[in-house]
Amino acid sequence: MPSGKRIADIGYKVFSGSMMLLTVYGGYICSMRAYRYFKRRQALKMAADNQSTDFIKD
Repeated sequence: MPSGKRIADIGYKVFSGSMMLLTVYGGYICSMRAYRYFKRRQALKMAADNQSTDFIKD
C-alpha cells in the first residue's frame, strides 16, 4: 500500500504534466490562428491589388 506522500507526489506529477500539455496545445492553437490571420490578410491584400479598376472613370 503506497503512503499518502507517494500518492500526493504521483497526483502532483500527473496534474503538472496535464497542465504542461494544455499549455503546449494552447500555444499551438494560438500560433495557428495567428498564422491563418496573417495569411488571410496577405491574400486579401493581393486580391485588392489585383482587382480591376476599369469601371472607374477619371
